[in-house]
Amino acid sequence: MPALVTSRREGPLLWVGLNRPEKRNAIHRELLLTLVDAIAAAEREPEVRAVIVYGEGPVFSAGVDFGMLAGDVHGEQALPFRTLIGDMQAALSRIEAIEKPVIGALHRYVPGLGLELALAFDLRVATADCELGLPEVRVGLVPDVGGTTRLVRTVGYARAKELILTGRMIRADEALAMGLVNQVVPAGEHLAAARHLAEEVAKNAPLAVGLAKRLVDLGSNVDKQTFLAMELLAQSVLLRTEDAREGARALAERRPPRFTGR
Repeated sequence: MPALVTSRREGPLLWVGLNRPEKRNAIHRELLLTLVDAIAAAEREPEVRAVIVYGEGPVFSAGVDFGMLAGDVHGEQALPFRTLIGDMQAALSRIEAIEKPVIGALHRYVPGLGLELALAFDLRVATADCELGLPEVRVGLVPDVGGTTRLVRTVGYARAKELILTGRMIRADEALAMGLVNQVVPAGEHLAAARHLAEEVAKNAPLAVGLAKRLVDLGSNVDKQTFLAMELLAQSVLLRTEDAREGARALAERRPPRFTGR
């Protein structure tokens, strides 16, 4: 049986692919936990500076595997529903907690759980023909794997309510206008665009990138003074790193810096 998730290293980039093209990359618990393990492997590899997540086959993901909800996926039927969803919520939170930046390369179709997964990434590139949305209310449900939580944080209350309450799918250009995706590219160019974005991030000091990511994620839920204090604490840590010293030397010598992550 083919692996649910593929993973490969290319220089400073780790590529992780959803690998159920015959099921349009429909997501069940086992696939999601395997995906998180593959992404988290970047933490054990200092040379990895960014992770790109994409979907094999014609679409990024068709969303939830409804067989899982019916207990038809191997291993899922033994879990109570709340435990099942709780595990999946924790899996997406685990992706967010990784200090390596995670970039989603989205193409053609990203509904429901597929979008909830993409919302856990730091940056998102989408093809012009991509459709995204949270259509759960159309089948009598709500987005329950962080969809409401992360969508509000990403596009704001009014836009989030509009998308969730109507359940409609939107095109990539509209998603770009509301900040749901960072970049829209022609069909077929999402992997190249994600690579370019990841390489741009990977040139920077990895410790600084990781702490900047954590500052933005954690600071969005605290008051201004606490956020400012967090900035000072992070900077005081970074000032003692070899990368900060290398950055200053490179600037003075007018050359590209050689960061080591120390």
